[in-house]
Amino acid sequence: MSIHILDAHELAAKVLQEEISAKDVVSFFLERISKINPALNAFVYTNEASALSQASQVDVRKRQGEKMPLAGVPIAVKDVISVKDYQITCGSKILRGYIAPYDATVVERLKKAGAIIIGITNTDEFAMGSSTENSAYGPTHNPWSCTRVPGGSSGGSAVAVASGLSPVALGTDTGGSVRLPAAFTGVFGLKPTYGAVSRYGLIAYSNSLEQIGVFARSVKDLALVYSVISGADTRDGTTQNFGWDLFSCMGNSIENWKIGIVKETLAEGVDVSVQDALRDCSSYLERLGASVEEVSIKHIPFSLAAYYLIAMSEASSNLARFDGVRYGEHTSFEEEWNVEFSKVRSLFGLEVKRRILLGAYSLSAGYYEMFYEKAARFRSLISEEFKEAFKQFDVLLTPTSPTPPFRLGEKLQDPLMMYLSDIHTVPVNLAGLPALNLPVKIVQHDGELLPVGVQAIAPYGRDDKLFTLASALEKSAFIKKRIVEPWGRIVWTN
Repeated sequence: MSIHILDAHELAAKVLQEEISAKDVVSFFLERISKINPALNAFVYTNEASALSQASQVDVRKRQGEKMPLAGVPIAVKDVISVKDYQITCGSKILRGYIAPYDATVVERLKKAGAIIIGITNTDEFAMGSSTENSAYGPTHNPWSCTRVPGGSSGGSAVAVASGLSPVALGTDTGGSVRLPAAFTGVFGLKPTYGAVSRYGLIAYSNSLEQIGVFARSVKDLALVYSVISGADTRDGTTQNFGWDLFSCMGNSIENWKIGIVKETLAEGVDVSVQDALRDCSSYLERLGASVEEVSIKHIPFSLAAYYLIAMSEASSNLARFDGVRYGEHTSFEEEWNVEFSKVRSLFGLEVKRRILLGAYSLSAGYYEMFYEKAARFRSLISEEFKEAFKQFDVLLTPTSPTPPFRLGEKLQDPLMMYLSDIHTVPVNLAGLPALNLPVKIVQHDGELLPVGVQAIAPYGRDDKLFTLASALEKSAFIKKRIVEPWGRIVWTN
């Protein structure tokens, strides 16, 4: 039985109805991972004994009559989120061999709902990157093309879902790290409102920007996982309950909605295929009864600079703890402290070192006001501009990425070009807004079929609007579900 083509909610229903056991589901996916993952490098760690033990517990709980919305559903988790007894390294040599001693809040909630942590997925080191090439485990490959990146930094999770290695997955999004890989692999990728999901157990990159997000092939699966992991947590003071009913809002009409196309995101540098995808999506939304018009958010072009100043500054502070004493590969204390410290810190990769140095510089005396403080003020400015736009519009649309997936190695030697991959996604993180990649189209690009995404942005705390919009497009068959295996072989579509 090819259960990898089933959605998470369909798998859970079969487990609860005893058509299949959770243990059989997990065994199937572990075998599939062992066959397909070597070509993709989506997973960097699996724990067969733990996964099968979790599955056995779910089968027992099911027989006892416990209702579990994710009963027996495998879920992949990015290598920056703590999973008890699993190796968590943030894709870095500095944490090699580290076994997490506790579960993150999101993992606790998933396990309580009956989900099985099937494995840990590849990431750019400490989630710093846009291509999943900056990993101690090597690059992850896009299943659509062996020569293309899957986006980053949550590329492993995106590839796991796109290629049917896991029906759903968790990633993190600091400046587009869920949405960009989702666009590059052709799946849904949700960045929640800041504070909707607990960050307890997340190894921090940039605390004020990042959120744990979800990858899925269907809107219903997205809602199912998000409903489980979201909500207030006493261990994360930034969290709150927003009170949505995502499943009921998915049936709502978008007739008479006003949808804005952010014109600054269609400037020079956006590939024609991406512009066409956004245009096609806009036209289809009009057919569904919405009105679509352009809107200006004039400071968006400056968002990238402000974002990187803030993110790098927070990263330099957060990563100071990896000193060989508190965290990181332990020092031997046989040499002088400064020598031992330098040895440990040298285990960071090039991109992480670059961001630590730039962040420390922007926080230093004499430069703090010139750089970090200005970026923080800009953050308030862009947030106000979004608020004004949402007085007129229900949802805003932009390209998720300026281009289709680029080639492996193409931008590694040019950090500025790599950073520009996030130009449409970082404004959302600065403002703390919810956003969703809509996998709207497969395009012909450089002789290959490649996915392209459109980003939908909703007002703060109105994540439900994203589900209404995405559901309308999915139900009308504008968005199709696909599973693709190496390389570009579509093995299932609805």
